[in-house]
Amino acid sequence: MFCMFDNLKDYIQPGSPEEDLVRRIDFSRLPVHIAIIMDGNGRWALRRNLPRTEGHRAAKVAVQETIEASARLGIKYLTLYAFSRENWKRPPDEVQTLWELLAESLSQEKKTLIDNDLKLKVIGEKEGIPFFVRHELNHLEKITRNNSRMVLVVALNYGGRQEILKACQQMLKKNIRPDQLNEKTFSQYLDTANLPDPDLLIRTSGEMRLSNFLLWQCAYTEFWIIPVLWPDFRKKDLFEAIIEYQKRERRFGGVGQKEDQLT
Repeated sequence: MFCMFDNLKDYIQPGSPEEDLVRRIDFSRLPVHIAIIMDGNGRWALRRNLPRTEGHRAAKVAVQETIEASARLGIKYLTLYAFSRENWKRPPDEVQTLWELLAESLSQEKKTLIDNDLKLKVIGEKEGIPFFVRHELNHLEKITRNNSRMVLVVALNYGGRQEILKACQQMLKKNIRPDQLNEKTFSQYLDTANLPDPDLLIRTSGEMRLSNFLLWQCAYTEFWIIPVLWPDFRKKDLFEAIIEYQKRERRFGGVGQKEDQLT
């Protein structure tokens, strides 16, 4: 189906490789939720003999293009892994630059979120985020809470193991009995409560690991690993990931349709 192409007409150059890719996407089978591990900023900078912080600055274009392309395609949930619990181990000046760049982006993109009906949701340990960033995040979450075109989930000061431990602690405090505990109940105590699990996880830079990201939620997520460093990630890479996703048969531990036909 090609029913969403109208949203892309002024965005995709006619005759471009991007247009060819979009025409190969089945809009009736889009992933509902795409999660991205945005990796490779430091290496991008080092390859150009630049400070690592310049890689983070260059990544802004990739973030903006990915959000816009996802919204135009009709993706309902987009999760970006922006700052992990482990990222605090980096040099202090790099960490400070990361938070300053985020605060700058939040201020600049406020109108974009509102005008395009995008809802912001933050997951992770908010208490550990610098106040000047946390204040802006809380404000944007509040003013976009009723937006519905796409939910933009940003993982900040986030760790999958810590999220699971926190969920267990909360359930113990509420005296949840063993017979009351199941996957649905447990999921409601995670940061991602009421969000669907990711259908597709994209990781840039070619690294083959989850890096403590959405450990519970990615149990049956389809992975797409590409060598492109995050600052170079563009809409064509997103389109290619979706096309690859649509080639796969999701079995969720069961028997695939092709296998079933052979029995």
